[in-house]
Amino acid sequence: MKKQVFLIGLLHASLCVIAQVEEALPPVKVEQQFENLAEQTEVEAEDDTYLQSLVQFRRNPIDINTADPATLKELLVLTDLQIQQLVKYRLLLGKFISLYELQAVPSWDPETIRKVLPYVMIGNPVSAKADLKDRLSSGQHTMLSRVQQVLEKSEGYLRPDSITNRYLGSRQRILLRYKYVYRNLLQYGFTIDKDAGERLISKGQPGGLDFTSFHVFARNMGLVKALALGDYTINMGQGLIHWQSLAFKKSAEVLAVKRQAEVIRPYNAASEINFHRGAALTLAGKHLAFTTFISSRLLDGNLQPEPSAINDGYISSLVTTGYHRTPSELADRNTLRETALGGNLSFNRTAFHLGANWIQYHFSKPFKRELQPYNQFAIQGDRWLNYSIDYSYTHRNLHLFGEAAADKRKNVAVVQGLLLSLNARVDASLVYRNLPAKFQSINGNAFTEATLPSNESGMYAGLAVRPVKHVRLDVYADLFKFPWLRFRVDAPSTGSDYLVQLTYKPNKLVELSARFRSENKAMNIYGLAQPTRPVVNRVRQNWRTHFSYKAGHITLRSRIDVVSFKAPLNAIAEQGFATYVDVSYKPPLKPIGLGGRLQYFETDGFESRIYSFESDVLYSFSIPFFSGKGMRYYVNINYDINKKVTCWFRFAKTLYRDQSAIGSGLDEIPGNKKSEVKLQVLYVLGKGAG
Repeated sequence: MKKQVFLIGLLHASLCVIAQVEEALPPVKVEQQFENLAEQTEVEAEDDTYLQSLVQFRRNPIDINTADPATLKELLVLTDLQIQQLVKYRLLLGKFISLYELQAVPSWDPETIRKVLPYVMIGNPVSAKADLKDRLSSGQHTMLSRVQQVLEKSEGYLRPDSITNRYLGSRQRILLRYKYVYRNLLQYGFTIDKDAGERLISKGQPGGLDFTSFHVFARNMGLVKALALGDYTINMGQGLIHWQSLAFKKSAEVLAVKRQAEVIRPYNAASEINFHRGAALTLAGKHLAFTTFISSRLLDGNLQPEPSAINDGYISSLVTTGYHRTPSELADRNTLRETALGGNLSFNRTAFHLGANWIQYHFSKPFKRELQPYNQFAIQGDRWLNYSIDYSYTHRNLHLFGEAAADKRKNVAVVQGLLLSLNARVDASLVYRNLPAKFQSINGNAFTEATLPSNESGMYAGLAVRPVKHVRLDVYADLFKFPWLRFRVDAPSTGSDYLVQLTYKPNKLVELSARFRSENKAMNIYGLAQPTRPVVNRVRQNWRTHFSYKAGHITLRSRIDVVSFKAPLNAIAEQGFATYVDVSYKPPLKPIGLGGRLQYFETDGFESRIYSFESDVLYSFSIPFFSGKGMRYYVNINYDINKKVTCWFRFAKTLYRDQSAIGSGLDEIPGNKKSEVKLQVLYVLGKGAG
């Protein structure tokens, strides 16, 4: 304990010599949502569309007097109730004269206003009917290039060429992205990405490149509300049947429980999954909107030969890593063609929305899963169909929303939610879901405990209270059950999740929060060689304190995490501890920004791992998890060479005290250290309307 106290003091004493770049960082609670998402999926999200949107809105703030609900939803900091209250306020009292007037909007508390202010303005509205010449010539061109590399060689690169199971490509990850943007009305561009270990150019790929993406997206062209060509994402209802844009689960943002985004959104991220490729169109009148889309793209899958040799075989499972580094990974590449066709018809008034959604798939090869006790109801065959009805209704301080969906086999799933502003100091949220184990959807992403919207029922309740000025209390409780078996849980099970977070923010410069979270979920008993294993409840508890302080051009932040994990009958008990401090320094009218973090962690194993959101180069973020004992630090530097060119440099290093190797398999690095270098250059050209 004395050693930990000493290290905490050492970390906090280093505040004056380290820094982090804060440009385009999301709000702290959104950072926590990213962390929770990574913890649940055990995969870092690669969709940087949200960070791109934040930068775009900073450069071209939304006119609060003309912004429609769809645009306000893109900020991901406003609830539907708050958006509807803003729209009603404008209709009743007319345009805002000053941003200070936002304090008079019902359900808009000071914290909400502080989060929104960087992205909104009051100004002369720009015509949504800009002519084609303006759209094509008055926007902004950007070209972004990024190279990153782990300096230590892993097993996949150390093996000789004579061994088949090795990484075939270079160690660099390379991203190149061009984008043209004219306000919120037109954007187009392309993305080229190569992961570490992949060949930049390989046979059988379009243009020889590993991953390429192209998109054209236009809004507000008369009857045409949205038009997408190339790569795009589709979002329907509450995610029961289809949701491809970024969507969070549970977090300290207890009111962010509703899925909200435009039906069609452009896609230009580096992730190779979870998007469509083809064309999509939305036609909209005063109250009616109709969306239709068609997509055809190749997916990676495990192709198995058919014993009868009648066809080309079948797909036993999809591969969603996006990696094509080894011969076996290349063999899984583009083995399946997915054709998707769908649509949405919606009726919209100021306080009411009703939508009908459907999507059907056709696959070039059938799915045949290897049946296990937990996946008895998995999708089989070469066709699938989902359809649903979603709604929302606002009455004064009450907002109702929900979706009822069905699949090809007529299995029905339901999500119902409520947002309620009880008074100026208390807001509440409720979400009920009933998702049978037999219900299946291919791209579903609803507000659930599990990753997929299936085999779950439960009730979530959240409360946000501002008992006194400068103090906010966020609390949620989620009780759920899984009626059927799950992966690594060989019996029906129940669970619970509780969170309490207290935040003190006396002014714009200081914020202090303390959070306690307790999760209780089932897991198999290890070490039993049986077809199905008994299950036990495991309890994971986390205590976190977070502090930030802004002094002039310097922002200081620190955090302490303590984790406890217990699974009694498995004789498993683990403890975890982590703390970090960082600072951001960005003087105004100066070309340079400096940054970094110093972190110490000590955990007993994987179950007590701790995730930490890290700032990065522009449009990028990192959420590594820490397991074992060690230190980590990183340094960020950005420099504006001129008004058109900006460079970023990042160096990060992790040092372990108790390990002789890091990682496993082909990713195993001999030794106890892992270092990463990242370099990015952004070139901007245009008239500034982008």
